[in-house]
Amino acid sequence: MGKRKITKSERKVLEKLIFPERFQDVLEETGHLYGELRDDLINLLSFGFVEAYERSGSKITLTSFYDSDNLQDFTFRATSKGLSEIKSH
Repeated sequence: MGKRKITKSERKVLEKLIFPERFQDVLEETGHLYGELRDDLINLLSFGFVEAYERSGSKITLTSFYDSDNLQDFTFRATSKGLSEIKSH
């Protein structure tokens, strides 16, 4: 099975995640609809291109337990794999 190419939409999201960003900020910066961003993030998370973080106060902690129905509660950042995906195209 060949490596799946990321879509234009997913790439746009990934490019916004060089630094940790809240769901709402990514939503505004990409101009995506809520459902589009949710789908892109779920795909990017499943490919290991993005990591999810929980925010408590000013601290963010990496989590592997994100609630896909409540992605707006999380902060996201591209992984090194995700960043190399942006660079490779």
